[in-house]
Amino acid sequence: MTEGPIRRSAADAADPVQEWQTFLREHPQVTALDAFVIDVNGNTLGKRVALDDAPKVFVEGVQFSASALIADSRGLGHDVHGMGTSDGDPDGTALPMPGTVCLAPWTRMPTAQVLCEMRDMNSRERFWFDPRMILAQVVERCRAAGLHPVVACELEFYLIDPRRRPDGTIGLAACGPNTDPPRRAQNLSMDAIEANAAFLERVEAAAMAQRVPVCGAVAEYGIGQFEINLRHVADPLLAADHAVLLKRIVKGVAQAAGAQATFMAKPFLDQPGNGLHVHVSVTDENGANRFGAAGGETLLRHAVAGMQTLMYDSVGLFAPNLNSHRRFLGQFVPRSRDWGENNRSVAFRIPASNPEGRRIEHRVAGADASPHLTLAAILAAILHGVEHALEPTAPTHGRAVGGGQDEFPDDLFAALDRMRDSKALGHYLSPRFLDAYRELKRKEHAALLRDILPREYDFYL
Repeated sequence: MTEGPIRRSAADAADPVQEWQTFLREHPQVTALDAFVIDVNGNTLGKRVALDDAPKVFVEGVQFSASALIADSRGLGHDVHGMGTSDGDPDGTALPMPGTVCLAPWTRMPTAQVLCEMRDMNSRERFWFDPRMILAQVVERCRAAGLHPVVACELEFYLIDPRRRPDGTIGLAACGPNTDPPRRAQNLSMDAIEANAAFLERVEAAAMAQRVPVCGAVAEYGIGQFEINLRHVADPLLAADHAVLLKRIVKGVAQAAGAQATFMAKPFLDQPGNGLHVHVSVTDENGANRFGAAGGETLLRHAVAGMQTLMYDSVGLFAPNLNSHRRFLGQFVPRSRDWGENNRSVAFRIPASNPEGRRIEHRVAGADASPHLTLAAILAAILHGVEHALEPTAPTHGRAVGGGQDEFPDDLFAALDRMRDSKALGHYLSPRFLDAYRELKRKEHAALLRDILPREYDFYL
């Protein structure tokens, strides 16, 4: 488990106004405040507020469309369940979360940021389609069952040239001035890390400023691909927040350096896709790892079996758009429900570790998936397996051959339908939300195909 779970600081209980005032005294150079919420895609949406208006944010919140929480990947609404157009697109109030004010070090002008929760303007209640609330409800049920999740996320991404090619495709970014883009894969290469050291150091510095606990970067299998790891934390909501904030950091630092970072699941057909790998264990109320304690192997088997049972039902959350499903055609991207010890070809890997670090690595989701919804589905699966004392298949030794792939939902619509119709998944995640999410993603897909694609001329002209 790295160096032990990281929890929210005592600042969480601080008065938001006082926190902002203290922050300004420590950072008098700040000229603006970015106040944002996290939507169902794991994107940050909100407003940049002038410094003179920022104190009001910490008293009254900042108002913008409540349906932003359930917008598509571009931040556009689709009147999901009649929200956004049919209801007149009412505002919600984004209220700052204590302990989340920090600098955004990559911005052109000195800017602060604060993570907010969207609330009803009158009742101040959270909305039923808030992905943070979806996760919070599952976590509460886990803890009530004596399962206290400890989670860490790993995110893969490519650095690309922000300029599109004439045909609209993308190319890799150069490592620095007067250099060419990389030409070959450099998996685990220290040379690739050193060549991109300036970028990675700025990411680490920004993460430190934002209390996002990064703990390492590696060059991945893809040409120009990297992975950044986050430390384990005992609060799954915080772990998911960390993943979202890390994506914002990586994109912001890349843009400031004249490049672009993409967490798109499959940006290059001939290169590996980008994954969101989740390491998870459960502790008792005292923080001791239950997977590594007496009887822990039985508990771990139940957890794996739950993941196997709900994997195909959850693909709509793990792979939320058309491009997401291209990733499953690549190497080391599981389509079957295999599991095993120290084996990267399986969906559910048990990394080599001591008993205190005994955990499961869930390797199914793409980097474009919502961290909050991904964790909600994973923890629901663990709880399902434990509550029903499920037993997994035999562990896989050597390369997984992919038994049972015929059940895998092969396209976005099949995945969304299976997710919406799953009674087991709907027992833990709100069926109303799953139906709304399905509607959103189907409408997003329709918007994507609204224009004629260049490839269509090759087929149908």
